[in-house]
Amino acid sequence: MSTAKKEYKRVTVKSLVDMKKHGEKISMLTAYDYSMAKIVDAAKVDVILVGDSASNVMAGYETTLPITLDQMIYHASSVLRAVKRALVVVDIPFGSYQSDPKEALRSAIRIMKESRAHAVKVEGGEEIKESVKRILNAGVPVMGHLGLTPQAIYKFGTYTVRAKEEEEAKKLIADAKLLERLGCFAIVLEKIPAELTKRVSESISIPTIGIGAGKHADGQVLVIHDLLGMTHEFNPRFLRRYMNLYEEMGNAISQYVDDVKSKDFPNDEEQY
Repeated sequence: MSTAKKEYKRVTVKSLVDMKKHGEKISMLTAYDYSMAKIVDAAKVDVILVGDSASNVMAGYETTLPITLDQMIYHASSVLRAVKRALVVVDIPFGSYQSDPKEALRSAIRIMKESRAHAVKVEGGEEIKESVKRILNAGVPVMGHLGLTPQAIYKFGTYTVRAKEEEEAKKLIADAKLLERLGCFAIVLEKIPAELTKRVSESISIPTIGIGAGKHADGQVLVIHDLLGMTHEFNPRFLRRYMNLYEEMGNAISQYVDDVKSKDFPNDEEQY
């Protein structure tokens, strides 16, 4: 299998399937605003996820549940104005698709029309298949999400690893195959055993994107604030921090305060 990287001027859902076919891993990161999205896109990240994790990192909520459809559209619109290359996928928030396929379609259409997103993401398998079908039938690309599904956190009661037992693992594999049959173009696998990720990835032709799911996924996703070390209290095993911005930003801001208090800022060269 070739691992040569192809240059994509614009990443599409087809690009991701091609990457899996040719053994090229897919990079995916979150972004929630124009400035961050511009940096992420320029770094040639393949997929930008406007995640409902904005509820946590942008708004300070404990879970992803409080964020609304209007708020997701606001964040997505900001990101889309910055992006030139990446495929932008937007989470449909909790309560906007689970119970009613017609509402699911309305939510997806609002996201696509008002933010100019390229695709949407939903959590779940068999239990949301009618909503997925309705969205796909309208021509909206859908990314699935299995394993630990944060929108169902109160059902699980914990953020622990999912599908460690064979019965749950078999259901996850069946759900992945179902999402593929329905027409989803990729599936996020969150916090499941690495060996199960391997089984899923080998059993379907569409890409898997892992977060806390090991090295056998066809791609990886992290929350940008975690990768950059802007968050400092969140320390799961799967997280690799590439910077410590929490400390660096704190030091810079403290220095600014000191400079203002000491009348060092602004100096003669910094005024008109």
